Amino acid sequence: MSELAASDETIIRDTSANPAPLGLCAFGLTTVLLNFHNAGFYPLDAMILAMGIFYGGLAQVLAGMMEWRKGNTFGTTAFTSYGFFWLSLAGILLIPALNLGTAPGSIAMAAYLAIWGLFTAVLFIGTLKLTRGLQVVFLTLTVLFFLLAIANGTGNVIVLRIAGYEGIICGAVAAYVGLGQILNELYGRTIWPI
Repeated sequence: MSELAASDETIIRDTSANPAPLGLCAFGLTTVLLNFHNAGFYPLDAMILAMGIFYGGLAQVLAGMMEWRKGNTFGTTAFTSYGFFWLSLAGILLIPALNLGTAPGSIAMAAYLAIWGLFTAVLFIGTLKLTRGLQVVFLTLTVLFFLLAIANGTGNVIVLRIAGYEGIICGAVAAYVGLGQILNELYGRTIWPI
């Protein structure tokens, strides 16, 4: 009976798309735009909030759910968490503006950013089993969160500007890795090293 059951097995192949490029591009582009603000190029405005809610936030949460379907715990945790990071950051800015709560103080914001830095540092350890590109993304993101925590906790504008430039690099690398995954898949070979 077991021989008959073994021969009747159906193998189902996963033919769904790779959600990682969506998550990486959503994270990368949103991070670059926010950090242009942190570097002092333009003020915080609705463009950054909209990117944080819709692309950095919702698109990453969707990518995380698609990674869950593929059985990728790292991708699920990373994309979903950072998607909700963007949504929570937008909430931190919008809730006080809508008179639904008070704005966090500098120490509270430093704690918020530092806890994300610790979380990212642990995920960075996981990337040591992944591509070099992802290692760079998570290492620079860890540094970014700690620089932002220091800048917010101390009010030091120079550290904030440094964080802005470092964040531009972080976001650009994330977008590079995401776009590289798309192009390498389309061409069936490595044309964009990641």
